[in-house]
Amino acid sequence: APAMDLDMYQHPSVTNNLETIKSFGNIILDAESGELASGLSGQGRMMEPEHILNELENHFNSSKPSSIAGKKVLITSGPTYEAIDPVRFIGNHSTGKMGHSLALAFAEAGCDVNLISGPTKNGHSKDLPYTITSVVSAEDMYNSALDFYKNSDIAVFAAAVADYRPAEVAKQKIKKNDQEMSIKLVKNKDIAFEMGQLKTSQFNVGFALETENEKVNAQSKLEKKNFDLIVLNSLNDSGAGFAHDTNKVTIIGKNNIQKEFGLKSKADVAKDIVNEISQAFEK
Repeated sequence: APAMDLDMYQHPSVTNNLETIKSFGNIILDAESGELASGLSGQGRMMEPEHILNELENHFNSSKPSSIAGKKVLITSGPTYEAIDPVRFIGNHSTGKMGHSLALAFAEAGCDVNLISGPTKNGHSKDLPYTITSVVSAEDMYNSALDFYKNSDIAVFAAAVADYRPAEVAKQKIKKNDQEMSIKLVKNKDIAFEMGQLKTSQFNVGFALETENEKVNAQSKLEKKNFDLIVLNSLNDSGAGFAHDTNKVTIIGKNNIQKEFGLKSKADVAKDIVNEISQAFEK
């Protein structure tokens, strides 16, 4: 459970050494964020003792047979790119790290995982313990989700799908002529909502990235989209949201049951989410 100053923790020699230690089969309990001895604020604090205890409990409990072992899991992940012309697109800052972490956590729990990924820089190694279907646009992702959903036991909608797309895609690169440019947009299908309408026995999990009235908006999405659980994270929390290796979430279930978690690596957040789903299947 390393602890050091922010600059040292981010130094390539340290990050490379930590990755080497992991490659030997050791487990790193990532440092947490907060005020450091130097006066800086950021990642570098030793994981809080109660969080270390939680990690130990999760680790030793993971040796027990999982209640979701053998389940078929569908995960949507990453951004979608909506073409404007052959060069430009509408997109967002999602990296897909959360989706890949979830895929790995479900695979480690013994699940058969299909990850539908928008364009990301995450590697698509042949050695991954899950299947990846690569897509680009929201329509591509919707069609792939439709194919997998009916045979899935669990569906996790972690992708940051573009709400709108250009009504028309220019066949040639649009030239810069005028001071202003307007693009007419039309609404994309809400993949999580559409799958929720098709839901039979599937366990659906959604994500909500909010900036205001976070819990109220998340609860509304849980009901509207027929989710069993929704994972809320706020852009107001330091170290959470897009492009971070960490996240801070609140998992909300039906009857407004809420469970808050501290700032953790996305790999550990994924394990927490999988544990919550596993517990739901035990009931």
